[in-house]
Amino acid sequence: MESILQKIVEHKQRHISRLKQKIPKSRLEELCRKAPLCHSLAAVLEQPGPSGVNIIAEVKRASPSKGAICPQAVAAEVAEQYQAAGAAAVSVLTDEKFFCGSLEDLRQVKRAVDLPVLRKDFIISGYQVLEARAFGADAVLLIVKILSRQRLSRLLAKVEELGMQALVEVHDSRELDIAMDVGAHLIAINNRDLKTFKTNLDNAIVLAKKVKSWQVAVAASAIASPRDIRRSCMGGIFNFLVGESLMRADDRRAYLRELLHGWKKDS
Repeated sequence: MESILQKIVEHKQRHISRLKQKIPKSRLEELCRKAPLCHSLAAVLEQPGPSGVNIIAEVKRASPSKGAICPQAVAAEVAEQYQAAGAAAVSVLTDEKFFCGSLEDLRQVKRAVDLPVLRKDFIISGYQVLEARAFGADAVLLIVKILSRQRLSRLLAKVEELGMQALVEVHDSRELDIAMDVGAHLIAINNRDLKTFKTNLDNAIVLAKKVKSWQVAVAASAIASPRDIRRSCMGGIFNFLVGESLMRADDRRAYLRELLHGWKKDS
């Protein structure tokens, strides 16, 4: 793994160890039992939405590759804008050190909207899956690149045990094969190579052709215009995870509506 990704994972390992001393697993399990029933992310992604596409709109203040994006953003307010504009779901970056997010953001977003809410983070432990459910997540992101096949399978089982769903992220054919082998239903195809942080919109288009009929593909990263949506739709993709371009928009509602509906203008 590229050094920044390795740094993130190593930081997560240390961070989780500290958290376990502050908040025991038993406390998280208690909170999970009190959490409301999950909204189904799969149910909204298995068919195109009213505009012909679905967008998981992301709350993202910063990233290692882009630096500060919108550091003062209030997560709940952003999520409300997304819901008003027609988002199918909301993704919340909860990593603090590298993305300026938090689990409190997740909690506040869940309270603010009536949509499936995805916890997006570098999840390497069942403890983090418990955290996600305890703070209201309906689904979590699992990244194949940072997980062994065995750990991915165990985390998927834990996600399902808690009533959530997993969006499993892949970048290449090898990772897609692993996701298939462990039975992942929702597949996020990252157009960004986490080793180099370079993006290629065609990556999702190419890999989506290999996704099985029982799986659902979501294109992630490098989606910045209706033209990008249209190009991906022509490649058979109708689900998109959009973060940076939405967060940078002066009017997020108008921009999200343009992504949802503007892609059809020149078709």
